[in-house]
Amino acid sequence: MKLLHEFREFAVKGNVVDLAVGVIIGAAFSKIVDSLVGDVVMPLVSRVVGRLDFSQKFWVLGDVPAGTAMTLDALKKAGVPVLAWGNFITVAVNFLILAFIIFLMVKQINRLRRHKAPPEAAAEPAPPPEDVLLLREIRDSLRAR
Repeated sequence: MKLLHEFREFAVKGNVVDLAVGVIIGAAFSKIVDSLVGDVVMPLVSRVVGRLDFSQKFWVLGDVPAGTAMTLDALKKAGVPVLAWGNFITVAVNFLILAFIIFLMVKQINRLRRHKAPPEAAAEPAPPPEDVLLLREIRDSLRAR
């Protein structure tokens, strides 16, 4: 029972819930980035550099059974080991775009926070707590004796 209670406390802590929300949003956001890369960035790169389709770039590392098409999907279905370096490039480009977008978002959020926060130099210092004031009075009265 105690273990179950400790697990429940752990699972409903704010940080764990925030992390779960972040993972879910991140998974949804990755679809947007995949679309951005596949539908916007790669066609522009292909237009500038030439027709590039990284998804079908691979090296065959084993024997290909007779009658198997030389496409990545067909080779994987046939159980042929392939080094799909084109998929790796696509994932790396996705990561770079995602990291750059998150950087821009965090930069913008920090900029908005700076503008909304009151300047610290203009703020007056908070008055000391009552116990500190009492201690100062006692100190001053002892000095006066």
